[in-house]
Amino acid sequence: MPVYRDECVILRTHKLGEADRILTMLSRQHGKIRAVAKGVRRTASKFGARLEPMMVADIQLYEGRSLDIVTQAESLGSYGAVIASDYASYTAGSVMVETADKLTEAEGGLQQYLLLVGALRSLSRHEHTPQLTLDSYLLRALSVAGWSPSFGDCAVTGAPGPHSAFVVQLGGVVADSHAPPGAPRLSVETLALLGALLTGDWVHAEEADDSTRNQASGVVAAYTQWHLERGLRSLPHLDRQPGRLGPTSQ
Repeated sequence: MPVYRDECVILRTHKLGEADRILTMLSRQHGKIRAVAKGVRRTASKFGARLEPMMVADIQLYEGRSLDIVTQAESLGSYGAVIASDYASYTAGSVMVETADKLTEAEGGLQQYLLLVGALRSLSRHEHTPQLTLDSYLLRALSVAGWSPSFGDCAVTGAPGPHSAFVVQLGGVVADSHAPPGAPRLSVETLALLGALLTGDWVHAEEADDSTRNQASGVVAAYTQWHLERGLRSLPHLDRQPGRLGPTSQ
């Protein structure tokens, strides 16, 4: 049908002509959508502010030959406006939408949409630190995409843990017999935090100290970029706490 509507989260935008924008959106029912929002860069635009990155809106679109056209937009969650007011939250949110964009290049999905909207909502409400919210989102988004890491049993043999050697290329922790020379070793505390972030166990995640959080963040960043097969442009701009960013060798 030529006209349809859906709930969408705005992933990115870029200018088109003097007053228009091309939007890349992840929708609830139609997967990834690229559409033109005409006139939204004019000051008199009725819905320009609703179509910024990290915003969630109920959007009506007209099907075009190559790009659809936005005809209406009603705000469902002004998360982007709140997130942009805090640098740490903004940089975390930027990584989230860039990751969602890359994970859904071939196919969208309701789970990815709901996960992203929930993470942005939590980030805007400051329910947890931006660092923890981002790391939990990345682990869970990768799991939905089919790349769930193992932080307990050996990722190669399934041998019960605990194991301390973490090998990104093999999918998580591995038994010593399968650990390549020089494989990073993670502390018990870091593995516990990673497991809590993956399952959404916020009680235990909030108990981790800064050093443990930073080591876990380094692991999550490395695991994410390996599976995306490319770097995330927004990742280097993250506002992290001081401390070690990656796994250490023992």
